[in-house]
Amino acid sequence: MPVRPTAALLLAPALIATAALTACGNSSGSSPDTVKVSFKQSTDNSIHVMDDYLADIKKQFERKYPGKKVELVPIKAPDSEYYTKVQQMLRSPKTAPDLVYEDTFLINSDITSGYLKPLDPYLAKWPDWSQFIDTAKTAAKAEDGKTYGVPDGTDTRGLWFDKRIFKKAGLPTNWQPKNWDEVLAAARTIKQKVPGVTPLNVYTGKPAGERATMQGFEMLLYGTDDTNGGTTDPLYDKASKKWIAGSQGFKDALSFVETVYKEKLGPDVSDALDPNFAVTVNSDLLPQGKIGINLDGSWLPQAWLKGSGREWADWSKELGLAYMPTQHGQAPGKVSMSGGWTWAIPSKAGNPDLAFDFIKTMQTEANAKKWYIANSGISVRKDVAADPAYAKAQPGIKFFTDLVASTHYRPAYPAYPKVSTAIQEAMEGVTTGDASVDKAASGYDDALKDATDNQVVKK
Repeated sequence: MPVRPTAALLLAPALIATAALTACGNSSGSSPDTVKVSFKQSTDNSIHVMDDYLADIKKQFERKYPGKKVELVPIKAPDSEYYTKVQQMLRSPKTAPDLVYEDTFLINSDITSGYLKPLDPYLAKWPDWSQFIDTAKTAAKAEDGKTYGVPDGTDTRGLWFDKRIFKKAGLPTNWQPKNWDEVLAAARTIKQKVPGVTPLNVYTGKPAGERATMQGFEMLLYGTDDTNGGTTDPLYDKASKKWIAGSQGFKDALSFVETVYKEKLGPDVSDALDPNFAVTVNSDLLPQGKIGINLDGSWLPQAWLKGSGREWADWSKELGLAYMPTQHGQAPGKVSMSGGWTWAIPSKAGNPDLAFDFIKTMQTEANAKKWYIANSGISVRKDVAADPAYAKAQPGIKFFTDLVASTHYRPAYPAYPKVSTAIQEAMEGVTTGDASVDKAASGYDDALKDATDNQVVKK
């Protein structure tokens, strides 16, 4: 059964807002010598990579700036709730932190709302900014041409597959599908020959939030003919500055999702629509050999590293990596989506100068490399990417770093979060069987008009 809204869920935004206001305290009355740093804490209690990293940076900062203090303000929540909490906090100087961790998919919405401070005056005096790759810089740049965040890495996506399951199914353990049909064929073989496992996981539906849009739908959509060999964006037409509706690629991507769930190649629908399913996938199902193919991101190994509580030393021997192919194998042949997070300074921050000093401490070459390796992240600094120690630090880093050359970035415009929600609703319709592909695509087109004030062009 699909997850339905309950009274508790409907009350969640109000509860979230209250929690955020309480958690952050009174910024306007805080000490001018204290920098408040708000960040997303993992909902998986075994993963404390960010906590450990920031605790180390806090020590470095307080040594470097005697008399200054760092107050860490963790927000433990799933992605969608984290975004809501952050936006509540940013609205008032009483609750705004001095530094906030912003997902690149939401940053332009917060910029348009006036929640964030442009960083250009700081960046102009910071030599390390020249080390950041241009695509990463663009992810935090607004339509006004100003930059509002410093990226702390990026990510890419691909197919994780279980060699143990593939061997049982008689499939090659050096698997690399050339098109969507070969991905589905492998999943069907697993279903037939290895009962009791999920052949193929594709995140879907509103409970999964941006994970469904980006790891699931966009990894399909950006591999359709709508991209013209990867040269155009299938969601947003830059020439007309309008969002794209009525495309065949959109329907084809929905058809793939429909096939996965209609043929029971994916997880049970009730599991797929559990907002915490990603934690279950990463911490239980993959290590236990319960998923054949998982369409997911570069960061997964952070849950399996030494000290995580769920160490999986042999993951690179038991899991294989394959790039996601384009729909028909057409050029460029492979697809990845990239996002990432940035550190931003709220417009209502009490200590913005101190906040940027904290960014500079986090983003020394040594500290940046430490973070990328600990977080299984992809470097956005040229000096770190060129360091052999980075490339060899973990299995998989080179594979996912190489995908940057063929990756795509989401349209970084204020309407995107609403567009993403409309995509999730369309996915959920075909996942549950409540809507046909045509009906779900038509519903998306209607929602797109509302989300973008009718700034839509028909394909």
